[in-house]
Amino acid sequence: MNITGGKYNSLTIKTAYFANIKPTLSKIRQAVFNSIAAQGEYRTFCDLFAGSGIMTFEAISRDYETISVEIDKKSANFIKNNAEKLKIPVNLINYDAVKFLQKTDKTFDIFYLDPPYKSDLYNKALFEIANRNLLNKDGMIVLEKPYSVKVDLNGFECLKEKKYSDKVIMFLKNKSPEN
Repeated sequence: MNITGGKYNSLTIKTAYFANIKPTLSKIRQAVFNSIAAQGEYRTFCDLFAGSGIMTFEAISRDYETISVEIDKKSANFIKNNAEKLKIPVNLINYDAVKFLQKTDKTFDIFYLDPPYKSDLYNKALFEIANRNLLNKDGMIVLEKPYSVKVDLNGFECLKEKKYSDKVIMFLKNKSPEN
């Protein structure tokens, strides 16, 4: 799998195909980062449920200050090995994403959420981000989910939604006070 933009454009990331890993397709990654760039100037990026780490590498390539959170030890080692091989600095936390949200004091401009599809982690993560006010004022949450999965937006509003086959990418922001 190749990085689609930025200073590491075209570098090949070895892909993990184990556990619940489902790397985001290149056309979706490009569309996500193009949409983010069109919305404003963002500097911090949190890749929750990092899986293969491809979104982390895409964000780093585009000069985001990035934190990657992955609970699965095998997946985390895979990200670490790719980073070492390619000499790309990755701030990787091998930890439960929801617990990370419950404990962190850091806020972010962008959260990327792509948890295991058959889980309730979408709602848990959105709840913690809202409850702890972890999304910066003009920040954005990018949520990748199967079309069939419903999520509770927990005080966020949907800016944009794009369907790709059986997946949906949702772009969420803090709900305006007047809504």
